[in-house]
Amino acid sequence: MNQTIEIMKNHRCIRSFLDKEITDAIIDELVAVAQAAPNSINGQQISLIIVRDKEKKRRIAEIAGGQTWIAQAPLFILFVADFYKAKLAADKVGRPLVIPESVEATIAVAIDAGICLQNVITAAESLDLGIVPIGGIRNDPAAMIELLNLPEYTFPLNGLTIGYPADRSHKKPRMPLAAFRHDESYDPAKLPGLIDEYDALMHPYLKSVGRENEVNWSTNTLNYYSFVYFPRVYPTMKIQGFKNDK
Repeated sequence: MNQTIEIMKNHRCIRSFLDKEITDAIIDELVAVAQAAPNSINGQQISLIIVRDKEKKRRIAEIAGGQTWIAQAPLFILFVADFYKAKLAADKVGRPLVIPESVEATIAVAIDAGICLQNVITAAESLDLGIVPIGGIRNDPAAMIELLNLPEYTFPLNGLTIGYPADRSHKKPRMPLAAFRHDESYDPAKLPGLIDEYDALMHPYLKSVGRENEVNWSTNTLNYYSFVYFPRVYPTMKIQGFKNDK
């Protein structure tokens, strides 16, 4: 089709980086494409924190559960749910700020962050940079809040590690497209067979990359989804003003 589409279809996560800095000009462009992303009601409720300090990256790697590639990479970007700016606007016009208390706010800002994140990923990969999203920052969101001085009505949603790849990882197989695409209405009947097909595909892939203990997609997914794996998210969100009770 075109080069952009091919870059997006060829995505893979990179967890080994060269000792090579990313220029200020490139970082400025990544920030610009992030800000250009669509957002709900033009509330602009996402902010980015650019982290290049080695000690901070080392600490973020610890918070994320020992993800050493965060410390190794030259650049880490934190994507922040940010209604603090709206709080300042509320104070300015003398109106109450209610929306952060709602589930709708959490959904809307998470969608905005995802769109923003994908813009940065596509731009970075077009510049031959490697990336890996870091959901592990939610392992201890209070520690991230303290480390990066996040005020009330903000919350660390996701991170992105960026650098020049030391190697190109294997491209992970996806489910059959039929399990992803539904035409006109959702078709649950087709899914069990497609999941069986994908599990059969993933088993040899996982073995080839030394992760055979994960067994297949079904087993590995339920290794996470059978419990709340980041239990500190909800209580920390409430402290920050995201009550999720409306």
